[in-house]
Amino acid sequence: MSIMTEYRQKLSTAANAVSVVKSGDWVDYGAFLTAPETLDAALAMRVHELRDVKVRALAFPGIAAVAAADPDTGCMIYNSWHFSSGDRKEHDNGNCHFIPFIYHEAPSHYKQNIKSNICMLKAAPMDRFGYFNFGVANSFQKSMIENADTVIVEVNENMPCCLGGSNESVHIRDVDFVVETDNKPLLTLPDPVITDVDKTIAGMIVSQIEDGSCIQLGIGGMPNAVGKMIAQSDLKDLGVHTEMLADAYLDMYEAGKITNLKKRRDPGKMVYTFALGSARLYDFLNNNPACASCSVDYTNKLSHISDNDKTVSINNAIEVDLYGQVSSESSGFRHLTGTGGQFDFAYGAYHSKGGKSFICLSSTVKDRDGSIKSRIRPVFDKGSVITLPRTITQYVVTEYGMVSLKGKSTWERAEALISIAHPDFRDQLIRDAEKMHIWTMKNHADGRYAVA
Repeated sequence: MSIMTEYRQKLSTAANAVSVVKSGDWVDYGAFLTAPETLDAALAMRVHELRDVKVRALAFPGIAAVAAADPDTGCMIYNSWHFSSGDRKEHDNGNCHFIPFIYHEAPSHYKQNIKSNICMLKAAPMDRFGYFNFGVANSFQKSMIENADTVIVEVNENMPCCLGGSNESVHIRDVDFVVETDNKPLLTLPDPVITDVDKTIAGMIVSQIEDGSCIQLGIGGMPNAVGKMIAQSDLKDLGVHTEMLADAYLDMYEAGKITNLKKRRDPGKMVYTFALGSARLYDFLNNNPACASCSVDYTNKLSHISDNDKTVSINNAIEVDLYGQVSSESSGFRHLTGTGGQFDFAYGAYHSKGGKSFICLSSTVKDRDGSIKSRIRPVFDKGSVITLPRTITQYVVTEYGMVSLKGKSTWERAEALISIAHPDFRDQLIRDAEKMHIWTMKNHADGRYAVA
């Protein structure tokens, strides 16, 4: 049978394809921009026919129709590996449940711990060899497909073909249904707002980066500020090995800062597992042999991160406590994002020869009621999740300075973190540290931390 004959035989409407979902099934959606928006809407239309259908997604672009369809009956239970803004809203409404995991371990869950009945994902159109490319979100799609009983591919002509790498596509022989769509444009992100605080923090970090470093940036204004500052710096021969590819990398590449020639692993290649950003970024990735899309068990494998010398990991946090624990995914009981690969890269970068891991945050934040609070906390609020244990955290950076916590005792950590907290909160943090028995008379004797 020819490839095109097989394609035509498997071509289906969305309604027909989702008719295979039965009550009690587990349904997996593609990650990030490979989320099957057309199939999601069709499945949500069956909400009153089904019972106990469980859906797993990862950062759905917008609000998943199955989450909002009928939240009161339990017909469909929506779960997410990592929250998008839409997932966060549905969690606030009680319609989304978080799945804790470390990103590089995701494929192992599908091999050892969980079962999927149906896998649905968006992909680029089939090529002449019969492959559907996963485009801008490789993640752990291949593991989901291999685990599932039924595979449904939703085709979108706007999805770029992102070259591998590893595990970047699925063949028509492994697909049960193909659904052609109205080719809705891919979600793009606006340029992140970069504040003066972000620029101050970015300046401190860029001063620590050397020629030939391998860069990993997290999402948000501050990491993008680092990228833009690098693009305007004298740094050269930088490499990329990251889970997320953002526009900041394109800025650095176009400025000639990224060559990938000094990398020990995948020299010459910009390695990533998913991309989120502008249409310009997606166009850059389309059939670009300088970029390599790899599944997350490759990009985030700890030994692969540390293989490259001078790996620099830069990520945001919500809060850091005086022990050096980092909370990056929840505020009290309100879940905001997910662990993602922060643990992977914080650990892997530190174990790279000459590598450094940075956790960055502004010293204060404004609450919903308008009050200002310190993001350096004595302890976290009840319900706040620890993303990095204190044993993993290396550098912490605010606009008031940068400190390294590795090798420091509890009182040294408290002293260091208080030194980069907002001055208005330092006296109270000292009192808290004393109550917690992580403060010594030496701190007072130095004269730097006398409490008025």
